Amino acid sequence: MQKWDPEQYARHARFVSDLGSPVVDLLDPQPGERILDLGCGDGALTETLIAAGCQVVAIDSSPEQVRAARARGLDARIVDGTALPFNAEFDAVFSNAVLHWIKDADAALTSVVQALKPGGRFVAELGGAGCVASIREAFTIALHRYGVDATTLDPWYFPTAKEYRSRLEAHGLTVESLNLFPRPTPLPSDVMSWLGIFAQPFFSGVAKSARPRLAADVRELLKPRLLNTEGTWVVDYVRLRIAAVKRTPSGVT
Repeated sequence: MQKWDPEQYARHARFVSDLGSPVVDLLDPQPGERILDLGCGDGALTETLIAAGCQVVAIDSSPEQVRAARARGLDARIVDGTALPFNAEFDAVFSNAVLHWIKDADAALTSVVQALKPGGRFVAELGGAGCVASIREAFTIALHRYGVDATTLDPWYFPTAKEYRSRLEAHGLTVESLNLFPRPTPLPSDVMSWLGIFAQPFFSGVAKSARPRLAADVRELLKPRLLNTEGTWVVDYVRLRIAAVKRTPSGVT
């Protein structure tokens, strides 16, 4: 239900990788490290890891995005984030704006821990509790008019800080930092572009002929909340940024 168009993504959603720089800083990649970029997209952030002197394997579940990453000359592979085929191979696993797309959080974390060497780092940012709440609410209202329950189509997993900390610790990770914070995000274009890129699963609940009307209804509901006086759409993002370390067999990191 969710497909990625690298060209549209680069045009209307480049802010996702641009705003990932603090996560790279938190990772603090070192020359010679072997790093797994989990959910690389078109590889924009992967290139910053390579520029730091790291050996990077970039993975994504989208064939289209992987092709775009390969076009940059990256070692990019089509891999499911819940079934990583790696065993204690990486000094660090890095992920930006991906894990909230994986509803089976435990399977994803199991794969991450398996891929890490003992003492390896897991540094990631994902949507947290309250992220794009206005958009989820607008779809709930608009889809109700079609007799559709929006919760059955919602593609996202936005955990609280407490919940995610518990999951990390249960999977053998020692949490070094974990922060949940609002990050209102200006869009480079109309919110309709955002909806077309990121909210595709919601549209699958109605016939194709009804989708333009649904999009217009959602836009109208969002206008009072997300369109500022300068004519810029500002989405109510909330991010969860974490840094953790895989415990060694003895329990000492």
